[in-house]
Amino acid sequence: QVQLVESGGDLVQTGGSLRLSCAASGFTLADHTIGWFRQAPGKEREGVSCLTTSGLNIYYSDSVKGRFTISGDGAKNTVYLQMNSLKPEDTAVYYCAAGRLCNGYMNTYPYRGRGTQVTVSS
Repeated sequence: QVQLVESGGDLVQTGGSLRLSCAASGFTLADHTIGWFRQAPGKEREGVSCLTTSGLNIYYSDSVKGRFTISGDGAKNTVYLQMNSLKPEDTAVYYCAAGRLCNGYMNTYPYRGRGTQVTVSS
C-alpha cells in the first residue's frame, strides 16, 4: 500500500525545536521530489520546503529559511524537517507530499500525507 505518514508534531515553546518525519511505504522516496507544506487556521496552505530527487536541490520559503532544514534518509525511506527557533506563527498542520517537481501546490503531488500538528506557544 502506497502511503506517506507524518509524525513528530507537538506543542513547543517559542524558540524550541522539533523534528518532523515523513515516512513512506509502498514506494521509494528518493525517486521523488518531497515537499513540506503547512496550513494554519484560517490561512491558505503554503509550501515550506522542497527536496528534489536524490537531494540535488533544496528550497525553503522565506519565512523558514535559516531555521528549518530538510533532509532524507534513504535507508529508512524517510524525509525529515528539522525546525529550530520556532515562532508562534509556525503553528500549523504540517504535511509532506511526494511528486515530480517542486511547486507550491500540494494537490499536484500524487502522494500526500494526512499531516501532523505543530503548536508553538508564546
